[in-house]
Amino acid sequence: MIADLVERAFEPAAAAVADGRIPGATLGIVSADGRRAVKLMGHAALVPEPELLTEGHWFDLASVSKVIATTTMILTLADQGRIDLDRPLTDAIPDLRQYDVLNAAERRLTFRDCLAHRSFLPAVEPIYTYGDDPARLRAFVLQREWKQGPSVYSDINYILLGIAIERITGASLSVWPLAPGLSYGPPPGPAVATEACSWRGRVLKGEVHDENCAALGGDAGHAGLFGTVAGVLDFARGLLDGSGASPAMLAAIREPANGDRTCGWERRFAGWPGGDACSSQTIGHTGFTGTGLWIDFERGLAWTLLTNRVHPTRHRDSGIFALRPEIGDAVVNAWDAVKA
Repeated sequence: MIADLVERAFEPAAAAVADGRIPGATLGIVSADGRRAVKLMGHAALVPEPELLTEGHWFDLASVSKVIATTTMILTLADQGRIDLDRPLTDAIPDLRQYDVLNAAERRLTFRDCLAHRSFLPAVEPIYTYGDDPARLRAFVLQREWKQGPSVYSDINYILLGIAIERITGASLSVWPLAPGLSYGPPPGPAVATEACSWRGRVLKGEVHDENCAALGGDAGHAGLFGTVAGVLDFARGLLDGSGASPAMLAAIREPANGDRTCGWERRFAGWPGGDACSSQTIGHTGFTGTGLWIDFERGLAWTLLTNRVHPTRHRDSGIFALRPEIGDAVVNAWDAVKA
């Protein structure tokens, strides 16, 4: 059943590859009882040399790192009683805005504020342009007086959470134990190429695409994780069947904390990247490089679409924003048709 489902659901991705909109795509589907199937097509790289995509290739997961790695790490630390999600970040980072301890708004931000993107912090900042010393750039993030505005989806939230994890554990994020098929780069296997980076002067392959993450050492809280389709599906199944998260962690990632956002994830809303056919009990997240993961708890179904849509450049229309919901609807509709 799953094998037939993935064949049918992959058709929009196959068309995108055939049309040259994206170099390659991998679609993986898994059910709560462990059935899974994978379909792929296209190239892991087009330049400097063509390389066919395989199931064993590692993708730069980009912001999907936020939910698979950083959110999981923070919620695990909360489970262990090492942090309180509703306490300020200064419990872990006492030197945050240390030159304005009485008035700095950053010192009042809580772990949950950052997890749910309900802070005033900006979406992004070109941190990599301020230097190339990871320790100095972390200090810059901690001491900068950030411009205040309405709450938006913010990489800065997760950079701060990553620093908090480092302070609590005394080690970089890459030391945190990860399941097979998940790794901070460079990955232990063939990697999918991303962009011909103008800053670094080369095609990126096996090194993190996100400039700020690279400048911060390659394993920041907002990006840096690589994964195979099997590794991403294993993670998703652990959430579906409860083997990969405690009841408290599952509640945190499923319950609203800021509009359509939970701790880390998005919940289904009209027009979201996961499509409209999934249930209201669906969460998901996307990554800039062309990745994404969605989990429908009501159906006991999860799917991941992994592409290299930024290869060889981000500066073209890959159609990814239309492809993602089309794939989501195709997965769910095929699942429902088979189950009927």
